[in-house]
Amino acid sequence: MNVSVQDLTVAVASPGDATAMVEVIHAAFGARPPLDPPSTAIDETPESVRRAMSRGGAIYATVAGRPAGVILVAPAETGQTVTFARVSVHPDFQRHGVASAMITAAEELAATLGHHRVELFARAEFAELIAFWQHRGFVRDRDAPNGVILSKLLPVAVTVPTAHDMQALGERLADLLQPGDVVIASGDLGAGKTTLTQGIGRGLASAGPIISPTFVLSRVHPSTTDRPTLVHVDAYRLRSPYELDDLDLDATVPTAVTVVEWGQGIAEGLAEDRLEIDIWTSDPDGSATVDTSERIVTLTGVGPRWLAVDLARLAG
Repeated sequence: MNVSVQDLTVAVASPGDATAMVEVIHAAFGARPPLDPPSTAIDETPESVRRAMSRGGAIYATVAGRPAGVILVAPAETGQTVTFARVSVHPDFQRHGVASAMITAAEELAATLGHHRVELFARAEFAELIAFWQHRGFVRDRDAPNGVILSKLLPVAVTVPTAHDMQALGERLADLLQPGDVVIASGDLGAGKTTLTQGIGRGLASAGPIISPTFVLSRVHPSTTDRPTLVHVDAYRLRSPYELDDLDLDATVPTAVTVVEWGQGIAEGLAEDRLEIDIWTSDPDGSATVDTSERIVTLTGVGPRWLAVDLARLAG
């Protein structure tokens, strides 16, 4: 679940991280303007953070080994809703993408814990902060004392035990895809992005073979039936969206299904409506292959195109 930003590591927190997490919470909330009533975040202790983690979980970020960010993830009292609390970025690392990276990881964690919806409280005084959450897909749900409750549907999480299952997931996904769809697939090396794309190609009856286009950057696979063409892109060697422009994907996106491996932070500009997929493994040292280690695949629909799509069907 690690998010790749220079010198940034984002991971599920362990109880041993609690002291450093409190340091971040105190620094972040202490740097905010005085509030009436004041926030209770300054009262957090390692013990209270560990108790909160035992009820749900937490995300902890470091930058070059220094404590940088925290999100506590706690089940709500009713339903399959989870709350994000104590969302904190150390003042030394604000406006460097830490918050966005943590939110992605927290949403994935909540989804894998079986939750379908997330909500959080935002103080009314911080209009810019509310706008930040809305930019991340949260909507104003209801008023609350001194602020508002914002909410969002969570990604769908699918457990994938084997490479065969990964291809089968791709085939099921192909049934939902249509011309103009952009799929951004992320995950560590060997996580199974190409295996998933092979399944999508099988579902689209794409002419093959479908292999990672690492050196040619993109391959076009026409369908042998009436399904859309598959455009398979590998953005691993690209450093910015501007380099992606050189592939002239704008010409094919409207009529094809475009799958971009390693596309996080690179390919979002291809379409406002897109499906973001993250593949990660429970294997802690990263030594296992897609054939030998169970994967968790999270799928997040972005934009109006995906609002009415039941991604939960992909759980098989």
